[in-house]
Amino acid sequence: MNEEDRGKIVQYRIEKAQTTWQEANLGAENSLWNLCANRLYYAAFYAVTALLLKNGHKTQTHKGVRTLFAQHFIKTEMLSIDLNDLYNELFDKRQAGDYADFTDYTQEDIEPLIRPTEAFIHQIKQFIDLEATY
Repeated sequence: MNEEDRGKIVQYRIEKAQTTWQEANLGAENSLWNLCANRLYYAAFYAVTALLLKNGHKTQTHKGVRTLFAQHFIKTEMLSIDLNDLYNELFDKRQAGDYADFTDYTQEDIEPLIRPTEAFIHQIKQFIDLEATY
């Protein structure tokens, strides 16, 4: 893949992260908390995959994305461990909400994750934009 194509995909994934975060808000507005948890995770996932692709890392699985994110951006202290903690919490909530029986999230469970996820996407986007200037 050439740099131009990579840049287009990175931009697309950041836009998809932002749109998916908006979908999470629609879920929250309608008290669809499991849906909101799902969309929050995927919003963060799209941002992380954009970051990984920007830096030449590819993976086929959610576990691989989590592993590469931690390995290349958290352990190296390029990004805060708080971002990794949030990403892992979103993953766990999405897994439980989508697959575990009798997991019905409430507003108290999910609403506190909405603004931090928006900030997560913003920080990843800023980091990608900062890298592009070098």
